Amino acid sequence: MYPKALQTAVTLAPTVTIRSNSFDPAHTEKSVLCLEVGRDRLRLLVQDAGGRALCLEDYAFPSLLTERPLTSVLPDVFRNHAVLAAGPWQEIRIGVNSPSFTLVPKPLFRKEYAGSYLAFMRGSSLPAHEFAQTHDHEAEGFLSVFNVEHQLVDYFSEVYPLQPLRYVHQISALLQATADLDRHTLTPDSVYLYFEDEYVTIIFRKAHKLQYCNRFGYKNVQDLVYYVLYALDEQQLSVDTVHIALYGEITPFAEAFTELKRFLPHLSFGRAPAGLALAADFNDLPDHRYLSLYGLGLMSE
Repeated sequence: MYPKALQTAVTLAPTVTIRSNSFDPAHTEKSVLCLEVGRDRLRLLVQDAGGRALCLEDYAFPSLLTERPLTSVLPDVFRNHAVLAAGPWQEIRIGVNSPSFTLVPKPLFRKEYAGSYLAFMRGSSLPAHEFAQTHDHEAEGFLSVFNVEHQLVDYFSEVYPLQPLRYVHQISALLQATADLDRHTLTPDSVYLYFEDEYVTIIFRKAHKLQYCNRFGYKNVQDLVYYVLYALDEQQLSVDTVHIALYGEITPFAEAFTELKRFLPHLSFGRAPAGLALAADFNDLPDHRYLSLYGLGLMSE
């Protein structure tokens, strides 16, 4: 018989911390807590009663911890955390960065087939520990369908009992954010690239309507360039004229940026959505860095 591996508590420090002096953890009943969770990260954003973002924290889990279930890692962050342990909240929005998602036009959507939509997309049925969740993009005429683990939902229900929890996919948050950005642009065609780990999400809006949304995994920059050029060609967009806004985990010094710039002359780093008010404490953050988290903050619209 082999001894069981011990799971000890780990102290996890955020890589980014912003906390405005105007935020009071003792008075959150009119504030909104936004959480973005994935296999290797947790991010939080707090908005006051007027919708202004006051706090942001970003946690990256080391590879040793990503081998454990997410619900066994989160307590190491939540334990004695001044913001996460506060409450009750007006609303808690949880953005899930899960691997399976699809968008279904509203006239074609049937709730009882939600799991089937994902099974068709991924080529296999959802495992027993997952279920299909949906989010209605009412203004855009479609629903997002995505997979969530039962344990994750149970965990947040225990941490925040009897509080309003809303689950959306990270893609839904990005769509919300780009819809806000698109409302303030003068160009008819808007393309947004969002980078995270070894994935790029490509979103194309034409005349303020969503035309294309897909996420690609890549192992090298050559694959990345291929997927981006393929998507642009599929949408009949000229690489010489299309303007592309970059968001997420990319910098002007990244190899991905250098390689994309060879083929796409009109690349720029995006700005934060105008519809989301940010406290002055956010001024030192790159505007393009946290688009999906900002999209969660815009979900009240």
